[in-house]
Amino acid sequence: MGFASPRTYTLVSVAAAVATIVLKTAAWKLTGSVGLLSDAIESGVNLVAALGAFWALTLAAKPADRTHPYGHFKAEYFSSGLESVLIVVAALAIISAAAGRLQQPEPLEQLGLGLVLSLVATALNGLVAWLLLRAARRFHSITLRADAYHLLTDVWTSVAVVLGIGLVKLTGLTILDPLIAIAVALNILFTGWKLLHETASGLLDRALPEADQKQLENLLAAHATPELKFHALRTRVAGSRRFVAFHVLVPGDWTVQAGHDLCDRLERQIAHALPRTHVLTHLEPLDDPKAWDDQGFGWDEG
Repeated sequence: MGFASPRTYTLVSVAAAVATIVLKTAAWKLTGSVGLLSDAIESGVNLVAALGAFWALTLAAKPADRTHPYGHFKAEYFSSGLESVLIVVAALAIISAAAGRLQQPEPLEQLGLGLVLSLVATALNGLVAWLLLRAARRFHSITLRADAYHLLTDVWTSVAVVLGIGLVKLTGLTILDPLIAIAVALNILFTGWKLLHETASGLLDRALPEADQKQLENLLAAHATPELKFHALRTRVAGSRRFVAFHVLVPGDWTVQAGHDLCDRLERQIAHALPRTHVLTHLEPLDDPKAWDDQGFGWDEG
């Protein structure tokens, strides 16, 4: 069982981010660890990202209208784009703080309690990330998936910080603390880059994944005959929705009703095979040379 709306999961993420900010900030104040400070900064990014996700999913849920006839699904990419930028900013802030500590290392204090607080926050993030990943698969949401992966990065970041501080306690080498913080920042930068790349791909109308494309091509190939051909296949992904368009070529003496029935049947089969897909067909006469002018970049049964 789960919540009925993806937006509800973002509110869970917001609540978790607030709680982890409090816990990690307290851990940093107790210990003075710049590693724990970097962890707290990343939780601040999580909060802003979760609020952005709530806004994006609210907008994406709006129905199509006159000015947005294909819906508002691409709003999800604004959330992942914002999260990418915030991740980069957070990483740069961590590097700046760690660089100062490298020049003037300071001893850490009250490590026991500080580490306990950090571990509690880590466990909370891990639980929420698991919930978001399940919800992302259920709702096919890039926003929830991006938020979940960011939280998982935060979990591994926290684990690395805790292990590093444990080494500081064992060895007395305080310089390990800022070095660990810099390593965490570089990992965060890598995460931000991956999210930014995925966001850009979505905004540029990326085609369906190769496996879905192949399934679509096989479905059309099963219907192809000497008197029935397909071409100009185009696909794109917009948030949680998918769009497919192609031309259907039939004999010129078919009735309008026969052509319509065929296209309607094809659209329903594709929508059943690829859920959340809007299918648009264009009927053309097979024996008209002009019908072959636009064959697109897709599949042509020939």
